[in-house]
Amino acid sequence: MFRALHLRRSLHQSLHHHQNTTTPHSLPLKILTTTTTTTTPPQNPKLTRPFCSTPPPLPPSSTSESELRKYLGYAALLLGCGIATYYSFPFPENAKHKKAQLFRYAPLPDDLHTVSNWSGTHEVQTRVFLQPESLPELEASVRDAYQKKQKIRPVGSGLSPNGIGLTRLGMVNLALMDKVLEVDEERKRVRVQAGIRVQQLVDGIKDYGLTLQNFASIREQQIGGIVQVGAHGTGARLPPIDEQVISMKLVTPAKGAIELSKEKDPELFYLARCGLGGLGVVAEVTLQCVDRQELLEHTFVSNMKEIKKNHKKLLSENKHVKYLYIPYTDTVVVVTCNPFSKWKGPPKFKPKYSQDEAIQPLRDYYQESLKKYSHIVPSFVVLFFSVHHLLKIAICRGEGNVAKSPEKGEADISELSFTELRDKLLALDPLNKDHVVKVNQAEAEFWRKSEGYRVGWSDEILGFDCGGQQWVSETCFPAGTLSKPSMKDLEYIEELMQLINKELIPAPAPIEQRWTARSKSPMSPASSKSEDDIFSWVGIIMYLPTADARQRKEITEKFFHYRHLAQTQLWDRYSAYEHWAKIEVPKDKEELATLRARLRKRFPVDAYNKARSELDPHRILSNNMLEKLFPQSDTI
Repeated sequence: MFRALHLRRSLHQSLHHHQNTTTPHSLPLKILTTTTTTTTPPQNPKLTRPFCSTPPPLPPSSTSESELRKYLGYAALLLGCGIATYYSFPFPENAKHKKAQLFRYAPLPDDLHTVSNWSGTHEVQTRVFLQPESLPELEASVRDAYQKKQKIRPVGSGLSPNGIGLTRLGMVNLALMDKVLEVDEERKRVRVQAGIRVQQLVDGIKDYGLTLQNFASIREQQIGGIVQVGAHGTGARLPPIDEQVISMKLVTPAKGAIELSKEKDPELFYLARCGLGGLGVVAEVTLQCVDRQELLEHTFVSNMKEIKKNHKKLLSENKHVKYLYIPYTDTVVVVTCNPFSKWKGPPKFKPKYSQDEAIQPLRDYYQESLKKYSHIVPSFVVLFFSVHHLLKIAICRGEGNVAKSPEKGEADISELSFTELRDKLLALDPLNKDHVVKVNQAEAEFWRKSEGYRVGWSDEILGFDCGGQQWVSETCFPAGTLSKPSMKDLEYIEELMQLINKELIPAPAPIEQRWTARSKSPMSPASSKSEDDIFSWVGIIMYLPTADARQRKEITEKFFHYRHLAQTQLWDRYSAYEHWAKIEVPKDKEELATLRARLRKRFPVDAYNKARSELDPHRILSNNMLEKLFPQSDTI
């Protein structure tokens, strides 16, 4: 509309200029003579009028006032249209509890379930979402789906970054099967339903003086899910979590419920422990536990030179150890955890800085960044929020309330945690390398001022605040033995850091490195026949600190470029394979063929597919990811 008004005004001005000049071949005249056959006025002036009759010029003040009134009228019209549209299409009462969907003009059907992973990077909608409450109900659901050839992919709590449990064709979730069934205090074993979450299980057995041998970073996974994808904690003497499984009950489509253990069909048992949900629905699990104990955690800052000197000692002398690398700095955060001795007590260490002082560098940079980035906010966004704020004031006044100050959010900066503040900082310009470098430097200063000790139960101490929504790629590769580390784990990190610097990747912190012992499950990325082997796990990330779809898309593209560089330049040389909960299926056919060939070198794909054919011939437990990675007709 504005372009049309501008064009018409230009034509008026051009013709007015032509009428006041004597040049016979000016361009405006040629344009007009193509639309009219004569330059003489029509004989009947009552019926027509000249196309370009120029009105007398208005005084400058009246012109500006009329323009202002015109644009205010447009703004009022747009605002009125928006209000009319909003109230003309009312939402259902439960709309405020539903996730917003772009470009959806009607509410979703009541029987349509939206299921997404925790980071919001994968989402599906399905009309088939089963939640059985008992083993007989689960068996009936699987049997019925098998007869109808209806997909019911097992999905846990949705924490896998790649959405490995999702499919729009149908899912089964065991959240309602979450009980502790039996505790054997003498043998320190516990039998649980597979839908129980890790924290639920830990809380349920602590009165027996028991706990799990190791933990991943968070506690919200369902036991069935955390076992099936080969999840892990850290500690070079401790294996991945699937190795804690002593026996399991698997509900299969073709053979019903079967009991598996190393005594009963050991080959299938080891294969199914890390079965990716493709061999059956894990209904019950018996886990080997350990005595509940307190741990002493020590957090300190080092650098790569010092790490190389002390690496073997750190791995062998600590029950749990991990490194957190901060790109574009020489900072390595080291976190060790060991059993706490009440006889010795905690070390006599007095922190130099309070928690508030430690986080201050991030607050300072956040305040500085707000000033830096405030001038680049588009003017129409400023106008929109200004009008929105004025309307809120008017509404509040009309209701007898006092409008809240728009600066209140800034006053709450002191209440933000370290990870929340980092997310807000990165959200300002997540793909600006220079900005990310400064955020990383502020984070390095935070960790330097956070050195210290703390004591707590293992399930409290071994947790880690991973921050907000994010893309993650984690690889696992051999690192020698505990008595003779190969040092390949540190070489991998050095090459990765060089790659980040060379390619100017806006890589946020941390790059996390952990270690585990081997697993006897052949589908585990840490599987090995040698009992002494240790494996290193390295994760790279990019946060998704915004809900803006365009910005999330840009971050996603940058992350996959980052991941692709690591894959092409590092993975093959270090025999690195991705965590099953973090592997992504390539869209390119050649890349997919290459990935399948790599998986065949590392894992017993034929044995896995054979077991799937016997236990689930109709593939009702499968999804697009499994079919792409392990196609039945694969002849590579």
